[in-house]
Amino acid sequence: MDISPLISRVARGKNGSQNLTQQEATLVFDQLLAVDADELQLGAFLIAQRMKGECSDELAGFVEAARLHMDGFGTTVAPAGAVDLPCYAGKRRAGHAYLVAALQARDAGIPVFVHGVEAIDGRITAWQVLRDAGVQRAGSLVEAADLLAADGIVYTDLAELCPDLMRIYGLRPRLGVRSFANSVARLLNPLRCAGQLNGFFHTPYADYMAGANTLLGQNRSLIFMGAEGEPELYADRQKVVVKQQGDQISRISFAEAGLLPYPKEVMDLNLLHKESITMLHKPLEGREAVVVARMLEAMNWASSGEFPDGWREEE
Repeated sequence: MDISPLISRVARGKNGSQNLTQQEATLVFDQLLAVDADELQLGAFLIAQRMKGECSDELAGFVEAARLHMDGFGTTVAPAGAVDLPCYAGKRRAGHAYLVAALQARDAGIPVFVHGVEAIDGRITAWQVLRDAGVQRAGSLVEAADLLAADGIVYTDLAELCPDLMRIYGLRPRLGVRSFANSVARLLNPLRCAGQLNGFFHTPYADYMAGANTLLGQNRSLIFMGAEGEPELYADRQKVVVKQQGDQISRISFAEAGLLPYPKEVMDLNLLHKESITMLHKPLEGREAVVVARMLEAMNWASSGEFPDGWREEE
C-alpha cells in the first residue's frame, strides 16, 4: 500500500496537520519499520510527527506496529504479578534509586522485567548498573520469561527485543531531535506484564501514554514525570502522576516529603556509576530512602492492584 497520503496528512504544517487513527498509525509505522523502508518517507514522517505531536491513538498504533516486529510477542508472557519497567533515559545527576527498589521488589516476590538501551551518551543506563549487580540479560523474549521466572528480575535490550525499532530509535543523532520511537519503546510491555511503571519527561505525555495504554488493553499502569525521564518518583515534591486501570484514568497525589530537591548538577559519570552500585548495598537515608519506599509502593500496586496507603486519587 502507498502510505504517502497518510504521511501527507501528518505533514501539512501547524494548522493543517491531522492525527491518524490507531489503525492508520499501525499501517504506516509497520511499513516504515521494515529494513527496506523508504528513508525519505521515514525521515519525513518522524519529523512531521515531532512537529505535530502524537496523540494516544497514534501511539497505540505505533506500539502495535512495533509488536508485529518482535519475535515471540503474544506467545511469551511474564509470570503472574510481574511489573514492566522500561528504562530509556539514563541518568547523569543522581544515582539510580528506582533500581534499588526494583531489586528489593524482586526480593519481596515481585517479578520485575527491565528493558532499555545498553548505552546512552553522557548518561549511565539501567543496564550498566544492573549488569554490575549481577542481573542477567536475556537475548530473546523466551529467554527473558524463563529468567524472570527463575531469578525474579531480568534485563532485555531493545536491540534484541525489536531491532527494527532500535534502528529508528538510534536515528536521533542524524535527525537532531528525539522521535516518537522513544515513547513507543516505553509502552511496548514486551512480556505483557500485569502492571507497568512508566516515567516521562514532558508533561503532555502523561495523558497521551495513559490513553494509549487504555487502547492497548493494559491492565494497569502508573505514568509519571520521573527523575531525568526514568521511572523514578520524586521525593522532594509532587510531580504529575497518572493512574491507568483498564479504561479508567485518574490523577494521583501523595504528601511531599519536604526534602532537598533532586540534584541539578551533572555528576562525573564514573562517580555516578559507583554511587549507583554502592546504593544497592547500603542502608539509604533522606531523599534516596523516600524514593525507594515510594517506588516499592508503586511496584506493589502495579503487581497486585493494592492501592498504597497515603496516596490519594483525585476526582
